[in-house]
Amino acid sequence: MNNFNWDQPYPSARSPVFANNLVATSQPLAVQAGLAALKAGGNAVDAALATAICLTVVEPNNNGIGSDAFALIWDGQQLHGLNASGRSPANLNTDFFTGLTRMPRLGWLAVTVPGAVSAWMALSDRFGKLPFADLFQPAIQYAEDGYQVGPKTAYYWKLAETTYADFDAFNNTFLPLGRAPEPGERVSLPDHAKTLANIANSKGFTFYNGQLAELMVADAQRHNAPFSLDDFSKHKAEWVAPISQQLGEYQLHEIPPNGQGIMALIALAIIDRVGLQDYPIDSADSIHLQVEAIRLAYTQIERHLADPDYMTLSSQDLLDPARIDALFKQIDLHHSVETGHETGASPDTVYLTAADAKGMMVSFIQSNYRGFGSGIVIPGTGISMQNRGSGFVLENGHPNQVGGGKRPYQTIIPGFVSRANKPALSFGVMGGHMQAQGHLQMMVRLYTYGQNPQAASDAPRWHLTEKGELALEKGFDPLIRRQLNDKGHKTLIDAPEHLFGGAQLIAKLPDGYCGASDHRKEGLASGY
Repeated sequence: MNNFNWDQPYPSARSPVFANNLVATSQPLAVQAGLAALKAGGNAVDAALATAICLTVVEPNNNGIGSDAFALIWDGQQLHGLNASGRSPANLNTDFFTGLTRMPRLGWLAVTVPGAVSAWMALSDRFGKLPFADLFQPAIQYAEDGYQVGPKTAYYWKLAETTYADFDAFNNTFLPLGRAPEPGERVSLPDHAKTLANIANSKGFTFYNGQLAELMVADAQRHNAPFSLDDFSKHKAEWVAPISQQLGEYQLHEIPPNGQGIMALIALAIIDRVGLQDYPIDSADSIHLQVEAIRLAYTQIERHLADPDYMTLSSQDLLDPARIDALFKQIDLHHSVETGHETGASPDTVYLTAADAKGMMVSFIQSNYRGFGSGIVIPGTGISMQNRGSGFVLENGHPNQVGGGKRPYQTIIPGFVSRANKPALSFGVMGGHMQAQGHLQMMVRLYTYGQNPQAASDAPRWHLTEKGELALEKGFDPLIRRQLNDKGHKTLIDAPEHLFGGAQLIAKLPDGYCGASDHRKEGLASGY
């Protein structure tokens, strides 16, 4: 039995959702696509894929056909990990960045091979029950017939008018009226429809080995970017063994590097030594200890996180108990150790989770990285290319230094929790550096303090910024802020909502599931 307290102590219009089959994500139309897959005889993987594919159309400001993706899948017996992030072109070298002090965020030099389509292919092939093409039908229908844009999506779409003003194909695809759509305005994306149908009918072949690959490479070469057809044909989503860390009786599982899940595990390992249950929930002491654990975890990933083929310390090294003990000893209950970091990030991502009545659970994340991505849209296709290459660094000798055929540091991380080798929670907290911090905060709220998933999502969050400042979301007692300042934190108030991310959670109960969806998003948890 779970020990959740079902009170709703935070302002929210949302309630936990209970069902035998559940889907939760940041856009309601995509949730319905997932539920339709389940009702058509599909399983949680089919539901997750239908949801993810639909999100490329109905929330294009946070993901797209040219995204990367990661997934954790509980198949009913064991947990599997999938890394579908792409590599830089093999012929890329540091000469392309001469004179720069940081990686470009826009343009082809910020692009790596998109991996999301390969995730759809690999997951469907290994675990799916429905025909691959069936998973695309809701997305294609919305792209052809149109859908009404949600208020938060419209807000961020509006920002793209300025960010991508110099990219003609982007403007033709996403700003055909010369402006972003207003909330509630109907939008159709006909190029998306054609491309998704092409991918569906070829079972993904066209994206890495056929017409779409040729179009992407041709556009890259027109802009003097060193992509080749080999870069696309050699791409494969990689099945990986998840890594994990204990908090009491519960085990948090993450995808190993190149994703930042290791940061959440390092912080959790430190917190497991703290005895956080001795400090009241939402107290200054509890928040301080969590923040300091994250601060120390940052110092580790900033120096060491990269493509695992280039890391000088492995995940096992970084989680070595002696190393964690040394970090733990640096924490002072009364004083903050002020540090900043420069592992850049963006809060623009989609996360979804799905679970079915037979016990399969999926934790899935998909992202263009920064908004619509690099600004590169392949003309006539609707493919917005991610800008994950901007996650590299230019520092000579750093394991994450830009180079050919490498995977960059990635912020996007799906999470999964087990207890006694049985599933407990499929969850994620999208939003750049909020993700690892959000994983820690969810773990603490659910499994140290016993809050239910919706209450844990509703609770005010804290966010440690790249400058080392501590942003506090509305809802914290002003006294807590003063006490944190007294401990040496530089606290920020009135930080924008997007800084605190967006959570989606499905907890396994003795009978069915409990779903929760973040009020900071347009999203929904729904089931039957």
